[in-house]
Amino acid sequence: MILASRLDRIQEPQTIKMAKLGRELRAGGANIIDLSLGEPDFITPAHICQAATQAMEQGFTKYTPVVGIPELRTAICEKLKRDNNLDYTPEQIIVSTGAKQSLANAVLCLINPGDEVIIPTPYWVTYSALVALAEGTVKYIPCTIDADFKLTPGQLEAAITPATRLFIFSSPCNPTGSVYSREELEALADVFLRHPHVAIISDEIYEYINYSGAHQSIAQFQGLKDRVIIVNGMSKGFAMTGWRLGYLAGPVDLVQACEKFQGQFTSGANSITQRAAITALRSSLEPTQTMTKAFRERRDYVIDALAKMPGIKINKPEGAFYAFPNVSSFFGKTDGSTVIKNDEDLSMYLLHKAHVSTVNGAAFGNDQCIRISFATSMENLREAMDRMAKALAALH
Repeated sequence: MILASRLDRIQEPQTIKMAKLGRELRAGGANIIDLSLGEPDFITPAHICQAATQAMEQGFTKYTPVVGIPELRTAICEKLKRDNNLDYTPEQIIVSTGAKQSLANAVLCLINPGDEVIIPTPYWVTYSALVALAEGTVKYIPCTIDADFKLTPGQLEAAITPATRLFIFSSPCNPTGSVYSREELEALADVFLRHPHVAIISDEIYEYINYSGAHQSIAQFQGLKDRVIIVNGMSKGFAMTGWRLGYLAGPVDLVQACEKFQGQFTSGANSITQRAAITALRSSLEPTQTMTKAFRERRDYVIDALAKMPGIKINKPEGAFYAFPNVSSFFGKTDGSTVIKNDEDLSMYLLHKAHVSTVNGAAFGNDQCIRISFATSMENLREAMDRMAKALAALH
């Protein structure tokens, strides 16, 4: 069987690859601590599960409209007004099977072969893969740890060309945890206002896991909202990863294009999940806030532990549940049997030597770093940090 050449444009996500390797070692008897996947270790709150049970009991088990059921689209609009002070109508919302599908819809509906897409690095692995599938061209803008991995207006201005069609970023950011302030976003918005041919995808999936105050969206700025596509979902803030529910808010013509596209792929998202999502969005955010408080405590512990390890350079993430330390000082070192040549070697060394699963930074566009998820228990994190410290100390 001859496979399509488009598969050559993408690779298996490194996050999934490392989690898979960890599971294989665990199946062989190794005590692996998984710090590779970005998944809350909390279970979905009971009131959301009860809404799903009620939906099934009431027979709400049929196909749904491609764009999502009306009640959910309305609830999303209510959420955007309540939490972000943004005015949207249900016609500007489309519900999908996870935020990843929302991103795919937007990129594949906007990008033609040869179109240029700007992505500041580090970035979430799927952004560039989607551009490759659309046959676009990615222009990466490196953002350093000294700049808290944030893009400056000058960098953005210098990168935009007449061929630029789209800009994709996340705040809070995966993998760095960096969060753009209102002032920083406004400075970027001023640049975009001078270049009306550029659309913006704002990935806000980590909105609620924010340690720096109220979440800020770039869609809030006058004259820019009609060019912004907000992508969000239920996975991170509501511990609903397995429920697979994301949504997109944007211009009506784009939403209609995404409806056409999605209609040929998955059609409407899961009916039961949609009813559960309505309850999640309209209920108290107290369970989310409790979860975020726990993530903050874990962040503080992990960042402090990493800062004490000689050779590690680390910033303080203000959102999400990742640390992204610079580990380049270990390149060229050895424990006597393994030579660390790059970030991937170090991730594999930690997996096999310390039995701690991380993800190499090159997967996110920065080969000087590794990504560490602290979406696991404090017990696991304490043990993982101890193991890492010993394994890194053995390198010379």
